[in-house]
Order: sequence, then C-alpha cells, then structure tokens
Amino acid sequence: MSFKSLGLIEPLLQSINELGYKEPSPIQIQAIPNVLSGKDILASAQTGTGKTASFVLPILQKLSSKPQAQSNRARVLILTPTRELANQIYQNKIGR
Repeated sequence: MSFKSLGLIEPLLQSINELGYKEPSPIQIQAIPNVLSGKDILASAQTGTGKTASFVLPILQKLSSKPQAQSNRARVLILTPTRELANQIYQNKIGR
C-alpha cells in the first residue's frame, strides 16, 4: 500500500517522499482514510509507529483546501494527554 492510495494530495505526498517515508504504517493505513472522510477516531499504537502523522496529514490536507481562518478563530485544536507528547507534536511542526 502507498500513501497515495490513502487519498492524500500531491503536495503532501511530495513532502512525505522528501522525508524518506516509503510506505504507511498499519496505524496510518487505518486512520488516514477515516480522518479524511470526517470520522472521529480513537487509536492506540506503540511509540514510533506514526500516530501523529495519522491525524496531522489529513488535517493538513483539509486545511489546504479551505480558506484561511478569520482573526481569533481556530481551525484546528489538537489535545494531548501529556506535555511530552505536546512537545513532540510541536517539534514535528517546526521541523526541529
């Protein structure tokens, strides 16, 4: 299975490829299509399996197809159960 078969758009596929990822992980295969279709998910997987990308990639795709948010209006809210995970997500966002 490929990332393209999950329904991701070309700019995301290019970025995934540039980062060196070749195939989606099992959690990504299950989660990405569901998030893209607007379903809520609850998932559990070991550290390092790509859980963050499982929800961030579809969110980025949805954000890219809609107008920018108006002032003082959030478009996405990501909640994390721990400060450590919040920091990991933040570090991935800024590209370290």
